[in-house]
Amino acid sequence: MNEDLRDLIRSVPDFPKKGILFRDITTLLKNGPAFGRAVDLLAGRYRDARIDTVVSTEARGFIIGGALAVRLGAGFVPARKPGKLPAAVTRENYTLEYGTDAVEIHTDAIRRGDRVLVHDDLLATGGTALATCRLVERLGGTVAGVCFLIELSFLHGREQLGRYDVYSLVSYESE
Repeated sequence: MNEDLRDLIRSVPDFPKKGILFRDITTLLKNGPAFGRAVDLLAGRYRDARIDTVVSTEARGFIIGGALAVRLGAGFVPARKPGKLPAAVTRENYTLEYGTDAVEIHTDAIRRGDRVLVHDDLLATGGTALATCRLVERLGGTVAGVCFLIELSFLHGREQLGRYDVYSLVSYESE
């Protein structure tokens, strides 16, 4: 599955802390043809889905999410950590392994009935993506799909997103 893209993703041991194998997409992004191919593959999956808006989570999700929105002729909406958006927001809290976090979207960013594609660079446990999907739905949008550049399938995040159409370009079966 997209081995040429997988070969361009750098694995960095012990980042951001000991025991974590970080999947670094900057090595793929600096390769123009590969970056374009990743966006094309994702856009191709949703070309006929009538996407109105792409919602992406910070920060790396913004990189491909913005390009994906342009390719689909859709608008782009950032989902951000609390306190980073300047106007009225709607917030969704979610649980992490050790604590909680939240994502916010401007309250006026999604119109009732919008068909929304949620994108992030990486699917791990699924908490951030699920919170983003819930935000979209609370604001009246319909989640038409959830897509990722990378999926860490051994963390079972796809199971959290079971009611959505989930697609990823590169999957890692183990650390």
